[in-house]
Amino acid sequence: MSGQVRYAVVGAGRQGAAAAYDMAKWGDASGVLLLDANGSAAERTADRLNRLIGRPLISAAQVDVRDHAALVGALSGVDVFLCATPFRFILNCMQAALEARAGMVDLGGHTETVLKQLAMGDEARAAGITVVPDCGMGPGMNNTLGVYAVEQLQARGAVPREVRLWDGGLPQNPPEPWGYQCSFHINGLTNEYDGQALVLRDGVVTPVDALTEPEVVVFEGFGELEAFVTSGGTSTVPYSYEGVLQVYDNKTLRYPGHYRQFKAFKDLGLFREEPLTIADGVTVIPRQMYHALLGPSVETEQVIDVCLMRAKGTGSRDGREVALVIELIDRYDPETGFTAMERLTGWHAAIMAQFIARREVPPGVWSLEKAIAATRFLEEVRRRGFQISERWEGEA
Repeated sequence: MSGQVRYAVVGAGRQGAAAAYDMAKWGDASGVLLLDANGSAAERTADRLNRLIGRPLISAAQVDVRDHAALVGALSGVDVFLCATPFRFILNCMQAALEARAGMVDLGGHTETVLKQLAMGDEARAAGITVVPDCGMGPGMNNTLGVYAVEQLQARGAVPREVRLWDGGLPQNPPEPWGYQCSFHINGLTNEYDGQALVLRDGVVTPVDALTEPEVVVFEGFGELEAFVTSGGTSTVPYSYEGVLQVYDNKTLRYPGHYRQFKAFKDLGLFREEPLTIADGVTVIPRQMYHALLGPSVETEQVIDVCLMRAKGTGSRDGREVALVIELIDRYDPETGFTAMERLTGWHAAIMAQFIARREVPPGVWSLEKAIAATRFLEEVRRRGFQISERWEGEA
């Protein structure tokens, strides 16, 4: 299949650029097309990536996802593409995928949208295409590690009972006073902190408010970190494992102090989107004001980051408890200029796109946990140089 696959990325931002690089380097690509509303930015990204891979394989075009006809036209002839847009455009991209008969993955992060996509499985099969939503780091790689833990427990003859996930992207040198930086709009962070997470509790899918249930987690070399509930990270996995596992949950990692700071912002009402009158004739949207004030302090063009991920799967075998602890730690790569967040997010999506291109996932719409075995997926992750450690507890 060498050099036979035509890829595209809709949204040539940070994660999209990382995905395009992976497609070009590992995906047997005949070409990778970067589509973005900002054509000149897409061209600059394509030039940078072509220099990194050493050949002119990546091209760019200006296309706004709101221009449906233009999007369908650009995707015609593409085998599979990544929708790397905000989640509100995902269904638009999926409709374009159906019309252009192009496979699709996306960065998701909004479980209600994923459920709508899964309901379109018959349409995808009729079009002969494969769609896998909610790829990336979290949701995405975190759930791949979680499903891998289940697969490995079962392979050892154990009955899985619980899977707990922790993951987070952090600056290597946390700046004062917030100890946090993000390379994306703060609105994305607020959405994670203001919604509800879907988890398994006592074997039942249960919504849990974000910014709750804080705990201390220790990572070797990083000391004590905070972990707490955020929305979107578990995707559809709790539905898939309902009645199979008793517990499936995911918490976000931050440096100490972060939880208390942002919980105070939320408790104060700064996440609210309803207009608030603060004086005669003066009305504000609290969230907009909060973003305007805090955003410049935490948003940055370049984050020298580290991403920490841990999955712990627990079960029983022959009356004894056994557990598998899996860890993945990745850092900013100065050679390519990709942050750890970009690599883990973009490359995870690109790997899934390549499974689709190789027809290892059949036509239809598949949740991540059902699309491909996690054990197989991690073979490709390791092939890219990611270091994944595994430690058994309670095993002789």
